[in-house]
Amino acid sequence: MGVAIELLIVDWPRVEAMAPGDREERLIDAAFGEVYSDDLFEHGWSWPTQPGHDWYGRYAFRNTCGSYKPHVRAGFRWDHMREFVEPEVRRAVDRFNDALFWGRLEDTTGEEPGLPEEPYRWDADMLLWCPPHHVPLIAGWWRQAAPRLDVLRVPFIDHADNSGNWITTYESFIDLLTDWAEVVLEAERRGWGIVGLRC
Repeated sequence: MGVAIELLIVDWPRVEAMAPGDREERLIDAAFGEVYSDDLFEHGWSWPTQPGHDWYGRYAFRNTCGSYKPHVRAGFRWDHMREFVEPEVRRAVDRFNDALFWGRLEDTTGEEPGLPEEPYRWDADMLLWCPPHHVPLIAGWWRQAAPRLDVLRVPFIDHADNSGNWITTYESFIDLLTDWAEVVLEAERRGWGIVGLRC
């Protein structure tokens, strides 16, 4: 399957308070421990029930089987279609995607990503490391874009290279974005951060 991602929202101060040598193991336990159902890839949230484990929630994206390839493909589709999207919507989706999985805003446009610079401080292998103070900014970009997602349909159909096996339709692209939004909005509600473990 190649690279996979396990997505958690976490109570940031509690994770930062963990001993550095224990942090990665605790995060891996959170991703693969008791919270998930018999179906590891069942879409949606899983929450721990053990006492003292109320510092995280795990989210499984729909139709991805845990693979990171759909996220890479979504970024690739966005590369091809973004210039054909209305500027106001493009600006919001640019920043939302860039913060979570695209990572090409500055290379593509020369613009700053829009998030405060934050040095990575954890001893864990991450695909995403998003401190709590970044989350409201990302949620704000989503709120700007969400009412206008319909304007992405024609640019996707006409210009997004749909080769490969992942994110080949407008609907699957929107599903991935809205799943990311579910994660961001729940993290914002709790004042938590977001981490994506490389698996």
